[in-house]
Amino acid sequence: MNVVVVGAGILGASAAYHLAREGCKVTLVDRADEGRATAAGAGIVCPWGSATEDAASYQLLAAGARYYHHLIALLGEDGEHDLGYARVGGLYVPPDARELDAAERRARARAADAPEAGHIARLSPAEACALFPPLRPDQPALFVSGGARVDGRRVTAALRRAAVKRQTRWLCGSAELVCHGDRAVGVRVDGELIQADGVLVAAGAWAPNILARIGVHLAVTPQRGQIVHLRLPGTDTARWPVLLPLSNYYLLAFEDARVVVGASRETNSGFDYRTTAQGVAEVLNAGLAVAPGLAAWTLHEIRIGFRPIAHDNRPKLGPVPGVDNLFVANGLGPSGLTMGPYSGALIAEAMLGKPCKLALAPFAVINRHAGEAEASSRRSDVSDAGRAH
Repeated sequence: MNVVVVGAGILGASAAYHLAREGCKVTLVDRADEGRATAAGAGIVCPWGSATEDAASYQLLAAGARYYHHLIALLGEDGEHDLGYARVGGLYVPPDARELDAAERRARARAADAPEAGHIARLSPAEACALFPPLRPDQPALFVSGGARVDGRRVTAALRRAAVKRQTRWLCGSAELVCHGDRAVGVRVDGELIQADGVLVAAGAWAPNILARIGVHLAVTPQRGQIVHLRLPGTDTARWPVLLPLSNYYLLAFEDARVVVGASRETNSGFDYRTTAQGVAEVLNAGLAVAPGLAAWTLHEIRIGFRPIAHDNRPKLGPVPGVDNLFVANGLGPSGLTMGPYSGALIAEAMLGKPCKLALAPFAVINRHAGEAEASSRRSDVSDAGRAH
């Protein structure tokens, strides 16, 4: 089976890798836009105490967290061991006791079906500070030992390398979908027609623009996130847990004396690739309110990423109605590094016609055509262009 995957972030790279493992001939295409969410993101894998109320989305989050252990084993078989993943535990640090109690109830209830969550314990402020020294000295916490961090760049690079080892072709360029009637037959990349039995568009916030050219409307929009990296050389941060204030913000440490504070959620930003005074101030103020001990750290780097946000805040995984052989994987929002690898495995199963381990019905792609006549016209144009090549 010949497959093209458009988009090589964590979701597309995972899909390409899993398809290649199944013996597919895969072409992975990415044009390396600035602001890719995977490249900017810092991953916290600790869903069990989250305030997520949507049952289907939580199931995908939990399955994504569980899947990392299997993914590590799979990539190890392909000689890939540098994933930037470490099980360091998670600290829930909400602003008041009521929210802390609620987080504990959620975590304990969910952990009953999730042994990977590990043990759960309430910590005194002193105990919490012992684990994450910059934390506010009066902040109690809930500790979940199964919480983990992941470096989005490193795990995605490992997935790409492993896919290439399994004969995936890697192309840097801009992909245009090619259809014959209501059937996707491949893509064109910088003039080259690549035929395929299945096409997956996993291009994050840029996917709607790619799909619109064949008359498919995907209700996903970019949301800018600004993420601040702080450093204090000589500080041993390797085993610091991830910090979850149960707000839009988070903190996590990496092994190179670095703490990441994120992230702004700037809806209606478009693809405005800039750091802004307001965005950075918002992130720093939120981070220092939780961990004032970071105030003297060096401002090392600011990253910008455009999260793909679905109109209903649910991921979109599955076939595109009305266009045979075309699939979409998108809309993971701020949870891409938790959900991404597993979602890639799921969409690979769907493309191969296999039963999916998690039902994809709640994440069905809705093709809201701007108009059937316009859509048909666009497809005919693209189809004719494809035959000309």
